[in-house]
Amino acid sequence: MSETIAAETTMPVATARTGISDNAIAALAYITFVPAMFFLVLKRYKHRSFVRFHAWQSILLDLFGFTISFVLTLLAQPALHKGAFFLLSAARVSWGLWFGFWIATALCALTGRRFHIPVLGRMAERLAK
Repeated sequence: MSETIAAETTMPVATARTGISDNAIAALAYITFVPAMFFLVLKRYKHRSFVRFHAWQSILLDLFGFTISFVLTLLAQPALHKGAFFLLSAARVSWGLWFGFWIATALCALTGRRFHIPVLGRMAERLAK
């Protein structure tokens, strides 16, 4: 059983065609959503499950971070004069979590592992199929 788990979570280190490993490409998908979208449509990478998973997870992580930030900012605007300390603190915490997940997922991609962010990882796995 542990052999199948290890086989699912690790990828080959290098590819013969490009000289760039799937791990490096998957990690590059986390820079912003732009390379992630690029890797989803580029013929060379769009059929590679590992790259597709990390590209989708990167896009979903960015969308989630943007949405949370946008909502907290909208809620904090009217409350600025009355003290929006709680909302501004929540925004800082959410950006801290986003940054932590961003670093963790990029490093896991670089080492050939599929780190599933709760909820977003399952969505990315479904979209990558």
